[in-house]
Amino acid sequence: MLEFRQCARARLLDAVPEEALEDLRRRLDHTRLPQAAPGDGWEYGTPTAYLRDMVERWKAFDWRAQEARMNAVPNFLTEIDGQAVHFVHVRSRHEDATPLLLLHTYPGSFAEFLDMIGPLTDPEAHGGRAEDAFHVVVPSMPGFGFSTPVTDAGWTMARVARAYDALMRRLGYASYGTHGSDGGAMVSRELAVANPEGFLGAHVLQLFSFPSGDPTEFEGFGPKEYAALEFLGWFQSVGGYNAMNGTRPQTIAAALADSPVGQLAYSELLENFGNGTSLVSPGQVLTQVSLYWLTNTMATAAR
Repeated sequence: MLEFRQCARARLLDAVPEEALEDLRRRLDHTRLPQAAPGDGWEYGTPTAYLRDMVERWKAFDWRAQEARMNAVPNFLTEIDGQAVHFVHVRSRHEDATPLLLLHTYPGSFAEFLDMIGPLTDPEAHGGRAEDAFHVVVPSMPGFGFSTPVTDAGWTMARVARAYDALMRRLGYASYGTHGSDGGAMVSRELAVANPEGFLGAHVLQLFSFPSGDPTEFEGFGPKEYAALEFLGWFQSVGGYNAMNGTRPQTIAAALADSPVGQLAYSELLENFGNGTSLVSPGQVLTQVSLYWLTNTMATAAR
């Protein structure tokens, strides 16, 4: 029997008043773009031409349609460790389905998993097998989107992992697994390290590992490992937001909370910093950026 006594059903449509959308449109109409850098490529950061195109797309973007997508699945709010936590919970019709936590990225949100819920909970309707079914739980990390406000400091990945384990127990799941990418991968790792009772395992899209300086670490490296090391070097060369978020998040917060286009530019990770490998569509970018803007959570997510 599932336990919902401490979880309230949430209708996200009610969370964003029309006045907030009107304010966003007004700000977009009065955007002042920066002067383009030489060549206007991605070498110096988000290009002005890219921003100009995305601003026009944003003006025509239908947020209410995205709200409808979000409201098409059951949303809930609960409190764990003094923190408001939003989550989506969709059970499969197969009672013996495997419980699965889907953990989102930065600067992403629970919305990145919406299209996966149907195939995971009802695989037969998508060409799969009944034994492949999952009960799906998709939380918003504290400080992200509707998991606000953040009531105190110290929300490390380990603390988030403990909160998610408490959430799964609250929902009545004695065992579960996780899938995560980026920040979600870090939380999944913490759950794997803690290995709470009944934890089935973690599937991640990244393993974050950095050289310690010991030259023996490179013994036995092949082309695949050196390619990964080269990618790590490239990522560190473009990931300046990590330094800002890790040291002075409240400083950049003033700009992100006041300028939707500034927030769009700061979300360049969604475009893989312009390296041509991003599979995120402009509409998906605008869904994520709009969610952060309308909930004013880009700063708390950065912390």
